[in-house]
Amino acid sequence: MPHEITLIRGDGTGPELAEAARKCVDATGVDITWDVQEAGVDIMETAGTPIPESTLESVRRTRCALKAPITTPVGTGFRSINVYLRQELGLFACIRPCKQYKGVRSYFSSLPVDLVIVRENTEDLYAGVEFEAGKPETTELIEFINQLPSDRKIKTAGAETGVSIKPMSVSGTERIVRCALDYARDNGRKKVTAVHKANIMKYSDGLFLATAQRVAEDYPDIEFEERIVDNMCMQLAQKPELYDVLVLPNLYGDIVSDLGAGLVGGLGVAPGANIGPEGAVFEATHGSAPKYKGQNKVNPTALILSGMLMLQHLGERDAAERLEAAVAAVIAEGKQVTYDLKPDRNDPTAVGTQEMAEAICDKLR
Repeated sequence: MPHEITLIRGDGTGPELAEAARKCVDATGVDITWDVQEAGVDIMETAGTPIPESTLESVRRTRCALKAPITTPVGTGFRSINVYLRQELGLFACIRPCKQYKGVRSYFSSLPVDLVIVRENTEDLYAGVEFEAGKPETTELIEFINQLPSDRKIKTAGAETGVSIKPMSVSGTERIVRCALDYARDNGRKKVTAVHKANIMKYSDGLFLATAQRVAEDYPDIEFEERIVDNMCMQLAQKPELYDVLVLPNLYGDIVSDLGAGLVGGLGVAPGANIGPEGAVFEATHGSAPKYKGQNKVNPTALILSGMLMLQHLGERDAAERLEAAVAAVIAEGKQVTYDLKPDRNDPTAVGTQEMAEAICDKLR
């Protein structure tokens, strides 16, 4: 059946990557009509906003988008468009497979890694409930907290103290844990590990852990365990083969997903899916790499594999399997790949973004 998909071109190297990914998805033969939309710093210069309403309207209509990377300013400027889209569209679950492909340099080349990280997307410290140092409302909040009947006080003044609130709910936790357990069941995975810091944050992470344990009782066919987040990082660095699906609150999920990507060769091969009841946005986990803009140099694998996840979501599983197999074959051969996938990054035989995409298309044909 035909599908209408929003293609968000992003900024920096985003448009190049979007073209490469679209080319490969089209080469599977799936009938797709692309609604091309803009977001990021480039469109902000003319539209006055990094995320035009027309882009949001398109995703709401199609209920599915493939999004190229978008720059997020550090410390100043507009908030993360990625975070905004997840919150605005109710995309509560971020699913990030971390799978090792033959031919990708990795510290675990003798022991293939195949993890799936399921990250809660809307709560925790990324909810964006922040109070800036020096603002009257920050001083008011600190004074209010310090007046509560508790021995937990903020001991620095509002003039020098920034505050971020960490909301975590039973309903938000329940739906992300069910998402992880359902994913495990639907994809033949055997174990789900809940990751937390409940030993320290007893009323937020403690709620996450208690809710996860309760929900897991409804899935007796899936093994369930829990790990403290710092220990989880060490475990992944030493013995990632022991883990299968990880479910985490927002901040830990962001950090651990990059760790997982590092285990399998880096963000260049790490796809992502953001899922909610009203739609889905698929994106590479890496940034927009603006210094390489227009150079036809960056690795398109992560966004192409995000397109593979999109095809799975659309029910086009045969096409998804063929696309992943084509990507894996090109990487394994090691000829038509970008510089970062060569044993020596200065290898003159490295190809560009579009040439690697064409090689993947050739495999599909």
